Amino acid sequence: MRAFFSICLFFSLNLFAQDASLAMDYFKKGDYEKALHEYKKLYAKNSTNITYINQIVASYQQLERYNESQEFLEKLIARKPYPAFLVELGYNHQLKGNLEKAKANYNEALGFINTRPSHVYAVARGFQGHALLDEAITAYETAMTLNPSYNFSIQLAQLYGEQGHIEKMFSSYLDFTLYNPQALPDIKRRINEFLGDSGDHENNSLFRKILLKKLQQEPNLLWNQLLSWLFIQQKDFKKAFIQEKAIFNRKPESLDRIKELALIALDEKKNNVSKEIFNYIVTTAQDMDTKLDAHYYLIQIETQETPKEDYSVINDKYLSLFETYGNVTQTLNLQIAYGHFLAFYFDKTKEATKFLQKTLELPLSRTQKAQVKLELGDILVLQEKFNQALIYYTQIQRNLKNSTISQEARFKVAKASYFKGDFKWAESQLKILKSSTSQLIANDALDLKLLITDNKYEDSLQTALKLYAKADLLVFQNKQEEAIGLLNDILSNHKTEPIIAQTLFKQGQLFKEKGEYNKAVANFEQLIENFREGILVDDGYFHLADIFEKHLSQPEKAKELYEKIIFNHADSIYFVEARKRYRALRGDAIN
Repeated sequence: MRAFFSICLFFSLNLFAQDASLAMDYFKKGDYEKALHEYKKLYAKNSTNITYINQIVASYQQLERYNESQEFLEKLIARKPYPAFLVELGYNHQLKGNLEKAKANYNEALGFINTRPSHVYAVARGFQGHALLDEAITAYETAMTLNPSYNFSIQLAQLYGEQGHIEKMFSSYLDFTLYNPQALPDIKRRINEFLGDSGDHENNSLFRKILLKKLQQEPNLLWNQLLSWLFIQQKDFKKAFIQEKAIFNRKPESLDRIKELALIALDEKKNNVSKEIFNYIVTTAQDMDTKLDAHYYLIQIETQETPKEDYSVINDKYLSLFETYGNVTQTLNLQIAYGHFLAFYFDKTKEATKFLQKTLELPLSRTQKAQVKLELGDILVLQEKFNQALIYYTQIQRNLKNSTISQEARFKVAKASYFKGDFKWAESQLKILKSSTSQLIANDALDLKLLITDNKYEDSLQTALKLYAKADLLVFQNKQEEAIGLLNDILSNHKTEPIIAQTLFKQGQLFKEKGEYNKAVANFEQLIENFREGILVDDGYFHLADIFEKHLSQPEKAKELYEKIIFNHADSIYFVEARKRYRALRGDAIN
């Protein structure tokens, strides 16, 4: 009997759910008569279900049968004066144009909160559902006054934001962050929607003033952290550094935040600020690893900034570091970097190889040895000793199967094979790497595979593809001028082949890196003009817009190009950044 009852109950509940789904489907489609009919049937079976009650009222109102909705609500209130029903009744009067009665009902609903603050949930939700923002704010504020344990700062912030009361919104978000610090990432995301890209933006200035005032009134590291974050959004890294130093001085546990700031500044090509921060880390850090890490980045920046004729200065700096800290396991990253510098910058491949082979004699882990062997393999590729390079890469794959560094080694095998024109073997390796656990390796592998696949069939000798691979190798060898010349050869002598689009783009990137912006513009414009249906057209638009915006001071042209990506290439990887830059150039008010 019990089993029979359970089966009946199951089928009954299932049918009930189907009826509710049918009613909602009618409502969503705008068939309010049918929706009302179905919800009335459901209500007859369960007269306490708030969803059914609200949907009956909403259906009446959509049908403009306000008197019937009013009669239904008044019967409910007479039976049980639930405050949310008073909000609905007030809104019904408002729809009828009787604002006086509506206000009376709203005030009566708010009065329930004074008697019992927990009623705020139903009352405020009812007001918000009808965009009655002032009333919803009053409900939350009243409840918080009556019961200090309540915190509706985040709800209030959202409401203030909808009203355009930005200062109140910022303050409420900050109050909530103080109450619940774990919510900080979410609060940053919400606040960021209202900020501009520069400190001159009205909202940025307002937010900064609020934080500074809070720092004066109630010192808290949270306000320093948010000031630092604000300055980072504005790319004002020096000011962010001041805040990060203040945080570290009060809580000197770790330099990780300061290091992260230095790396952000470096990524944004703000080398002077990045160097200042790394130098601070060198002088402040207590542990050797942190100091060495900072030295590593400092010497990388200096290498990029130093002209070739002065590379001996960089060489001396490396040697001075090894004299200070030793050629030991802890300086491994510096040793690999020095080997790379000797080979790729200082044109001393033999010395580089000898130095790194000596590094391999240190008591290194298998992963550390693999890092050294990757660099040794790269130096052999630099010398075009591809088969010898493959030995190092293959050793890594064999010794550290399925690791990220093993997958990197496999990609380098494919790249070396591609450089020497063995496209078939390169493709076989790249096919495996498409499912790499490293998204970066997987993406690079896919790009290279597509390049080979798309261009290997047009010419049985694969002449143009081999020339392009040679140009890629020259870029790897830091021979940009020679690479540009070889790409010119492809553009002149292989005009009908599909690799032309890729060649124009590659050469355009090289011109851009060299600061030859007018030449880069010519390449990207030719790419867009002649290959509108190609997969590189959005790349062309973005790089062209970036040049006009950042290097040629032509914001209107940049805006037009960003607009092309927004409206014609919504699936582009540049879409989000293009929309952000477009809005900034147009001077949109944030929210």
